[in-house]
Amino acid sequence: MRKTIFEFAKTIIIALIIALAITTFIKPTLVKGYSMYPTIEPYNYLIVNKLPYITGEPSHGDIVVFKAHIYSDSGEEKDLIKRVIGVAEDIIEVKDGVVYRNGEALEEDYIYGGVTPGDMAPFTVDEGYIFVMGDNRPNSMDSRDPSIGEIAIADILGRVDLRLFPFDEMGLINRR
Repeated sequence: MRKTIFEFAKTIIIALIIALAITTFIKPTLVKGYSMYPTIEPYNYLIVNKLPYITGEPSHGDIVVFKAHIYSDSGEEKDLIKRVIGVAEDIIEVKDGVVYRNGEALEEDYIYGGVTPGDMAPFTVDEGYIFVMGDNRPNSMDSRDPSIGEIAIADILGRVDLRLFPFDEMGLINRR
């Protein structure tokens, strides 16, 4: 009897350690909005990898989840999901429907509608921050919006690496 209890306790402890390790480095996330359409649609269930930004920095094209410091009607702080367009020292500009980084037009075949509406004067990304935009530019609250602005690297929750649902789209999320 004592041996059975010990084995049972050992199994529970190992399961708890594994669960703690997994939740330390990944975060499941359910997407609710359309700002990343068509790359990510509402009700896609994603895995956010926390590890890349513990050991490194965000890269152009990474899709990240971050604390936005804006609040829902219920008073909860919102997490947003967007694509990294600029990192520290990059100069971002939007002109005639095209996004420019450091004077070069970006090839963005992933954006909905193929253009970025509105113009934006050149903006230099500060050290320790990133500039993000949604793939559905007409329907995205992102770094172009003063209520969001640049995103502090410390506010990034992780990089989106995997889609779990819907099952027919399960797999790695393409990074550019």
